[in-house]
Amino acid sequence: MFRAVVPELSRAAYVIAPDLPGFGESGVLQTVSFAAFGEAISELLDRLKIGARYIYLHDFGAPVGFHLAMKQPELVSGLIIQNANAHRTGFGPQWAATQAYWSLPSEENEAAATAHLTFEGTRDQYVANVPPDVAARIPAASWEEDWRVMCLPGRMDTQRALIADYGNYVARFGAIAQYLARRQPPSLLLWGRHDAFFELAEVLSWMQALPRMEAHIFDAGHFLLETHAADAGSLMLDFIGRARN
Repeated sequence: MFRAVVPELSRAAYVIAPDLPGFGESGVLQTVSFAAFGEAISELLDRLKIGARYIYLHDFGAPVGFHLAMKQPELVSGLIIQNANAHRTGFGPQWAATQAYWSLPSEENEAAATAHLTFEGTRDQYVANVPPDVAARIPAASWEEDWRVMCLPGRMDTQRALIADYGNYVARFGAIAQYLARRQPPSLLLWGRHDAFFELAEVLSWMQALPRMEAHIFDAGHFLLETHAADAGSLMLDFIGRARN
């Protein structure tokens, strides 16, 4: 998802955009959890001798990013928040089946919570709720590649495990709120207003948690970099430059 912004961002920063375990070109982990993912990325950063860093929070990357930020808060130069949930206001009716699964992890509830793990569900992450003229700018190759990867051995099991473990991330919202209140990291929010998964009310919650945060709302969906990479990249470059000063 970062392919269109990495060249631009590399003008101002050393960009690291690894595939999380079980995604893209990365192999699967035997034990799947956001904490395990966080430790894997933390080890990568240590091996690369990365010190101060800007952390990009998006969807499933948010639990991983907060794991890194809260583990070593002194190294966080800033947060870039893009359609990432950290408050209960982000959950709309579409989360009912998943929340029921967290409360009662039965086989029936798991089936309902993971019903979107299909080709159509993968496509919907890109185009659901997105205006047709905006959706037309998103190449089908994006979700076709995602689906190809999801069909590889161990990938569906990874997705199911993360859906279950996201409930543990939600249970940490209180601790995350305390981290944000105490540290007030410089932050930039980029939000696709047509996101079919996270409610627009989440933006206000972010702004209340980080009152100095700069926020930009785009005529885009969940994966706004698919359609607004140039604008988002320019805003990120500007943010990094100002945060450094």
